Amino acid sequence: MEISTSTWMMIAFVAAMILSIWKMYPFLVNRILEDDDTGEDAHTYLLDIMHKVLQNEEQTPTAKELHEKMLAHEAFDKERFWRFNLNKLNQLLYRHFVEHPHLESIEDIHKELKKN
Repeated sequence: MEISTSTWMMIAFVAAMILSIWKMYPFLVNRILEDDDTGEDAHTYLLDIMHKVLQNEEQTPTAKELHEKMLAHEAFDKERFWRFNLNKLNQLLYRHFVEHPHLESIEDIHKELKKN
């Protein structure tokens, strides 16, 4: 029995498709990395540290001072948040302001934390 050309082409196509799916599979798997700092748990962790730093301060720090003090805080995980920079702090603050519309600045957050 002789196999036609179209059958050979179909076998080659299926084999190539299986090989390409096998090669692309590692890129399709969505697993959480150890140093993932984009999740909701990371957001709440950073907010908690920011609140602790602001509660310990007598005067309202600038964004740069707040960033430096958050990095120096004993609870800050330098291994997990190695990408935390001033821009990430600004994103954190922006999201905090969106979630709490009555707050408009670091000074407002500081006053609210000192009030409680």
